[in-house]
Amino acid sequence: MPAENSSSESMELSPQELQSVEKLQDGFTKIRRELAKTVVGQDQVIEELLIALFCRGHCLLVGVPGLAKTLLVSTLSKTLNLSFNRVQFTPDLMPSDITGTEVIEEDKSTGQRSLRYVKGPIFANAVLADEINRTPPKTQAALLEAMQEHQVTAGGVQRQLPEPFFVMATQNPIEQEGTYPLPEAQLDRFMFNVLVSYPTEQEEFDIVRLTTAPRHVQVEHVLTAQEVLQLQELVRKVPVPDHVVRYALRLTRQTRVSQPDAPKFVKDYVAWGAGPRASQYLVLAGKARALLQGRYHVSTEDIRAVAYPTLRHRVLTNFNAEAEGIHSDDIIRMLIEHTDRDDQSAKITAGMPKVLHTA
Repeated sequence: MPAENSSSESMELSPQELQSVEKLQDGFTKIRRELAKTVVGQDQVIEELLIALFCRGHCLLVGVPGLAKTLLVSTLSKTLNLSFNRVQFTPDLMPSDITGTEVIEEDKSTGQRSLRYVKGPIFANAVLADEINRTPPKTQAALLEAMQEHQVTAGGVQRQLPEPFFVMATQNPIEQEGTYPLPEAQLDRFMFNVLVSYPTEQEEFDIVRLTTAPRHVQVEHVLTAQEVLQLQELVRKVPVPDHVVRYALRLTRQTRVSQPDAPKFVKDYVAWGAGPRASQYLVLAGKARALLQGRYHVSTEDIRAVAYPTLRHRVLTNFNAEAEGIHSDDIIRMLIEHTDRDDQSAKITAGMPKVLHTA
């Protein structure tokens, strides 16, 4: 992923950009309203999905069965008027079942044969990889080029995928028999690891009421594919102060055990830390979150808000953490607290008067 050229300088919004910001905020409100027709609750999940979409990122949704992960993704694609394909990942799925394959065609009039490429389900704006960990690594790897380069190479020919392109994968965290855990290289392609949790009691009451009565839901289109591309460009134009970029860097770099300034709890509980892509995604996600909240500047609060979905699949815990019941989210929480304490101490030290010692 190319490096971000963020600046601490303020930027004046042109009338067109100001209109785009207002359109993004209005679209966010409308998308939530349309999703509420079929999905009850899950506000944070929806926000994280949209942040990833407007950052040109991909999402891994982790949750037990029955939490409307598939319904959420398919409904989201409808509200954005995007083409949508769902791929059910199974142990016998082949890479060509995703990317497509060449078939032999015969011209009945001449008897000549030729190869014709038949596109796979990856050729869509929104692709749902359902239960991605149920297919072998060979087939999982078929997504790597598509997710990173937005293209597919088949028969020596590179074929571009439609834009915008967005992969959402689901994974069941409790049933691991017969599954193939995603390798770190594959996990790192996902911008966010989104946890889909159980609904509250009131939300579950509403779910039962809605789904056990006859109803016909018509989801309206909110944004077109072209408008989504324009908003993705707008997100990258949001200025970021240098101190916010350095805050994101500290969160990422301190997850690495080899760093001399890594906190003790990282050295005790982390096997492998996050790479540079995590820093890039923290800043990008902070930009998108700021815009969704009506601001054209990014603060450290935005970075803290997106730290969990960005880092939880990039911070790999070791045996000590597993033995003590410490998860990656616990590490991230301690890391944020540690970084904020350091910032506060630095501010206090900077505000103290200097004492001159004389002999």
